[in-house]
Amino acid sequence: MVIGAVTIAVGFLGSQALSQEDQRWFDRLQRPKWLTFENAIPVIWTIVFIAAAWSAYIVWESNPGSRSSWLLMGFYLVLELVTLAYNVLMCKLKSLLVGTVIGATCVLLSAILAVIVWDISQTASLLLLPYILWSPIGTYTTWEMLKLNPVDR
Repeated sequence: MVIGAVTIAVGFLGSQALSQEDQRWFDRLQRPKWLTFENAIPVIWTIVFIAAAWSAYIVWESNPGSRSSWLLMGFYLVLELVTLAYNVLMCKLKSLLVGTVIGATCVLLSAILAVIVWDISQTASLLLLPYILWSPIGTYTTWEMLKLNPVDR
């Protein structure tokens, strides 16, 4: 329950950091023609975060309260914070390049976490696959948007 509550609370706080001006900036950006699934992105990220929280739960339950479990919970939290920083920093700084770098960081962090967690629980590691698969798509999309919106580097 605590893992789910922290995931929701951090996500909620991250969404509150954006102003209407930030949202207007993002909304006016040109998108690639192939980006037909933009309305599904919030649902996709919800699934990604649920799977990651479930992964964290499995890791925690494998050795509750241990130092290694606490460190891994910190890693999961860092991954979520970096993921949420994508929207916040990209929109506040009005820089798609910043978004691309943060997205690439999420790809790397999620892969590292999955490798670390594999020895604890293969199921927990596999639950990070949505993160590992979706993060590069979001990063690539942002990179493509950077080319379409060169003023917003």
